[in-house]
Amino acid sequence: MKTEIPTDPDQRWEWVKYQLRKRGSSLALLAQELGVSRQSVNNAKRVRYPRVERAIARKLSIAPQYIWPDRWHPDGAAPLRDRPNVSEQRVLHKHTQSNATTHCQMARSA
Repeated sequence: MKTEIPTDPDQRWEWVKYQLRKRGSSLALLAQELGVSRQSVNNAKRVRYPRVERAIARKLSIAPQYIWPDRWHPDGAAPLRDRPNVSEQRVLHKHTQSNATTHCQMARSA
């Protein structure tokens, strides 16, 4: 696909929606296919959501790093993360104590 993808986030999101409609899909249909709410798919407009970004990119037959270059490594192998493995840390300490307490304990022991 040799299409100019807008760099402005709002314009880019409108471009994504247009491209999905052009291919007979939509954000709502994508949400159904992924088994998530429409709001979850819409969250990809504002925040990094690799699962949804990959699904959108697949529908558009383009790599996610071309749509969201600020969110993906240039090679497209993995999403960029501000805080890698944060979800695993939250699950690990969810029922024991707050993440702040755990972080302080880990920092002291390091």
